Amino acid sequence: MKKVLIPLGILTVSTLFFYSSFAGMRHWEYKGKGFHRIEIKEEKQFNVSEEDIDKTGYYKPSLYANWYIQLDGDLRTDIPADIYDVDLFDTPKETIEELKQNGKKVICYFNAGAYEDWREDAYKFDPEDIGKPMEDWEGEYWLNIKSEKVRQIMVERMELAKSKGCDGVDPDNVNGYQQDTGFDLTYQDQLNYNIFLSREAHKLGLSIGLKNDLEQINDLVDYFDFAVNEECHQYDECDMLSPFIQNGKPVFNIEYDEKYLNDETEFLNLCQDAHRRGFKTVVMPWDLDGSFVKSCDYGEW
Repeated sequence: MKKVLIPLGILTVSTLFFYSSFAGMRHWEYKGKGFHRIEIKEEKQFNVSEEDIDKTGYYKPSLYANWYIQLDGDLRTDIPADIYDVDLFDTPKETIEELKQNGKKVICYFNAGAYEDWREDAYKFDPEDIGKPMEDWEGEYWLNIKSEKVRQIMVERMELAKSKGCDGVDPDNVNGYQQDTGFDLTYQDQLNYNIFLSREAHKLGLSIGLKNDLEQINDLVDYFDFAVNEECHQYDECDMLSPFIQNGKPVFNIEYDEKYLNDETEFLNLCQDAHRRGFKTVVMPWDLDGSFVKSCDYGEW
């Protein structure tokens, strides 16, 4: 059963409503002179219908589904989100099962474009496939995505996701062709790799998201089931994600700027733009440790 949403046409600069399926949350109405707490009738949580399951058998997130992502720290299970995006390696199978028993869909994150020296399968990579370090990310190095060994390891990671009960995967750093990786990667190399990831995920019955990689969206939107984006509002890049919405595929967006925490007007303006676009936007800490989340769909937790 799908949610009944407030038509976007009534979301004006002067009035923006936040709603939740859970009691005890903050609700605001902005009337130009301040923020006022309002009462909104309880809304039933989104449930996946048969229409959301593709004939191939894998889950396809709906435009109506909201989300939460946490990749570090003790996983919070109290967030009223339809979809959880969690770390593939660090999240026990039992936790994923618990989330699913509570009606959540679970997307599992892994690094598809960079080597991480602390991962349990780090020993499997050939040294010649490990490139230059990623700036500002200690212990992470770009990978040679043309390598058959790298591709084999990524398939194994998706097989792990399947065995743990993940409904989909969120492969990160799939735009290495734009970076100083130490490898001669072209636009076409990246397309080939990303399409490879998509096909292998679907073979396993997993949905798959395209992480950032904005410049290749027009070439890749048909292969991916949703988009995961970081800071398109902050950098005025959201228009580039519109092909996903136009194709009925959700955009899950994260913003990190502290202005959205400290200035409610900035936050409401952010959410108005997100709602207008049909995006599912959350404001979170840079390290995604669960210390807070401020969602345009289910409020502040």
